Amino acid sequence: MDYINLLNDKDVNVRLDALKQIKKQIDSGEIQKPEQTGYVNNHIHTIYSFSPYSPSKAVYMAYMAGLKTAGIMDHDSISGAEEFIKAGEIMGIATTIGVETRVDVSSTCLNGRRINNPDQKSIMYMALHGVPHTNINVVNAFFEPYRQKRNIRNQKMVDNINKLMAEYNICYDFEKDVASISQRNGGGSITERHILYALALKLVERFGKGEKLVSFLTDTMKLDVSAKIKGFLSDNANPYYEYDLLGVLKSSLVERFYVDATDECPSVQELVALSNKVGSISAYAYLGDVGDSVTGDKKAQKFEDDYIVELFDALQELGFNAVTYMPSRNSIDQLKRVKSLCDERGFFQISGEDINTPRQSFICKALDNPEFANLVDATWALIGHEKAATKCLDDGMFTQKTKNAYPDMNERIRHFKNIGLNL
Repeated sequence: MDYINLLNDKDVNVRLDALKQIKKQIDSGEIQKPEQTGYVNNHIHTIYSFSPYSPSKAVYMAYMAGLKTAGIMDHDSISGAEEFIKAGEIMGIATTIGVETRVDVSSTCLNGRRINNPDQKSIMYMALHGVPHTNINVVNAFFEPYRQKRNIRNQKMVDNINKLMAEYNICYDFEKDVASISQRNGGGSITERHILYALALKLVERFGKGEKLVSFLTDTMKLDVSAKIKGFLSDNANPYYEYDLLGVLKSSLVERFYVDATDECPSVQELVALSNKVGSISAYAYLGDVGDSVTGDKKAQKFEDDYIVELFDALQELGFNAVTYMPSRNSIDQLKRVKSLCDERGFFQISGEDINTPRQSFICKALDNPEFANLVDATWALIGHEKAATKCLDDGMFTQKTKNAYPDMNERIRHFKNIGLNL
């Protein structure tokens, strides 16, 4: 039986049972056990936002890549967390859970700024890391009405795309073509990537793969397609064809159909308060000015670098606990500056390589640089926090009790790292 394909079955129980069978095959030597590495990743998306991986498949991929730890991070949803935790237990890999969302900062000094959101000013991406397992349902209940509001805007964006594509005889339906490829009915979110992936499928259906479609994108739609991506889209045998096409659409088409997010985004103050209530770690997601996008779905654009000191002052005033950043996405100078600002302000630093396409490696080679050794220690501390706070919220990493006991951040990280490693 092909257990690997079953890891993306519609039924969560089938997925977990398939993972158990795969682990038995690994233990018996039927499947070669991967070489274990010291790599970590705390930002893996699953089908509960947008990804080619179910939580079970994501853990399998992380394990087979040799990761020591894996973290789930979906948009506006933590519905995949319990499966992710169970999958980690099956495979014997340490896990951590969280949720990523967009928040409204218009009531702060950041109003009118383009922060870390390519599509909209005054809207910030942030993450709640290390959510105690006892509060998974509380977090998901908080986001459910926001997911519903987002789908109202999603429908409007599909309508805008249909108007844009009408003259090319391309039309699709939100319910039939977009919602159907999501986990909406299981508590998942629907994102712009779902909308664009569904459009990618329609474009392939209309033009086929290869030169005709590339010509439509570049000559008719006037989209910016790099030579590398043209090569991918000219290859009819490309196994990631629709994902590569999605990257082009996300990079160059969004501004033509985008509808501003409003009431689907809670205020930044609400999210920090929620994080404190449930015992998670509130983290700002540093993006940094983009040159050549690593994932191919971000155009060259300026973000927070020009006013980063002011930004970090605002984050400190708002009560953020941490900053999460991606070592492979930025220059060493950008990251050294971020690290320095974090140290000055006592922010916990978390690594997170955003995984949502099949071309992306689960391993971040940038972690080989001794400059980022702190991020591996921080991951184990994050796991230690999650375990401790699950047992007792007051024992989390940022409670007053813990800060009194370990006022120095480095000392606190060592304490929680030991908890994480021991568990």
